[in-house]
Amino acid sequence: MKIRAAILTTVGAQAPYSQSRPLAIATVDLEPPGREEVLVRIAAAGLCHSDLSVMNGDRPRPVPMVLGHEAAGVVEAVGEGVHDLEPGDHVILVFVPSCGHCMPCAEGRPALCEPGARANTAGTLLAGRRRLSLDGRPLHHHLGCSAFAEAAVVSRRSIVKIDKDLPLQDAALFGCGVLTGVGAVVNTAGVQAGSVVAVVGLGGVGLSSVMGAAACGARQVIAIDLSAQKLKLAAALGATDCLDAADADLVEKVIRLTRGGADYAIEMAGSVKAFDLAYRITRRGGTTVTAGLPAPTAAWNLSPAHLVGEERTIKGSYIGSCVPARDLPRYIELHKRGKLPVEALKNDPIPLERINEGFDWLRDGKVVRQVVTMA
Repeated sequence: MKIRAAILTTVGAQAPYSQSRPLAIATVDLEPPGREEVLVRIAAAGLCHSDLSVMNGDRPRPVPMVLGHEAAGVVEAVGEGVHDLEPGDHVILVFVPSCGHCMPCAEGRPALCEPGARANTAGTLLAGRRRLSLDGRPLHHHLGCSAFAEAAVVSRRSIVKIDKDLPLQDAALFGCGVLTGVGAVVNTAGVQAGSVVAVVGLGGVGLSSVMGAAACGARQVIAIDLSAQKLKLAAALGATDCLDAADADLVEKVIRLTRGGADYAIEMAGSVKAFDLAYRITRRGGTTVTAGLPAPTAAWNLSPAHLVGEERTIKGSYIGSCVPARDLPRYIELHKRGKLPVEALKNDPIPLERINEGFDWLRDGKVVRQVVTMA
């Protein structure tokens, strides 16, 4: 079938992207779903820094590639071997397919699936196939999803079925922003009720962490960012204290405010400087979690004596250490009960044709979660 899609043709293009246009909107060929694959009509897709990091070269991926990994849509057809989905089902795309057989999957850690990671790096679906092409030349898949398109063929293990009463524009944000941000709080950090949580970086993922910390019953939720607008939104989503990241006395202020530091400090800005800040505002015996993804060449200096002497814990978090089939229904139920007001993260939707402009807004920090609609 023929579909419109946003193809990344140039890595490292100069901003503004509305002028350099690294994403080209073109009509491409999409093959039917093969065995254990599903054809999904994409309704909405969120613009995420993980897409931006491929565009600017921080996350090396093969090109040409159809980007997009945070999305929701409607099943249009299923391939051989798919018996638990049917046309008309609503689904959320998950950007790491889980084989169910490797050691991480066997341990209940599908976010670390080894075949899934290899397929994502190679730009293929889980089974190693490519279903997209342009003028007879194959196109790579982004994280098994390639959701900046009118439709996508994905592995059955890259989607989770959801109830039809959740608006698909809201549902799209659960696939990355909410899953990662809330999961980092609930799964990776294991935040306990009555504890103190600090969140550094208030994009869609960081604000989801703020919501998650509030939902977990943290007595203090400290939100830190450079943007006054995002700090205001964090307060509306449950932050008890909102601090300017540019404040020269920020570390001392947090230590005084928390009487020793945060029990859990969560870094979501994707920079070494932000991670260093998160570490320094963590209390003795506390836990620092990062889900930020700076460039692979970035490095951070750590004193082992400090780590040992204060019994610190540092954890990385990928997809919020989630089991998507378990956690997505839970987070959606919390959303329905008003505990995770995900709709507050959305900016006004834009059409696919304006996607380069949308990434300018994301890069400049002017939006929280920009959603592209395909209708």
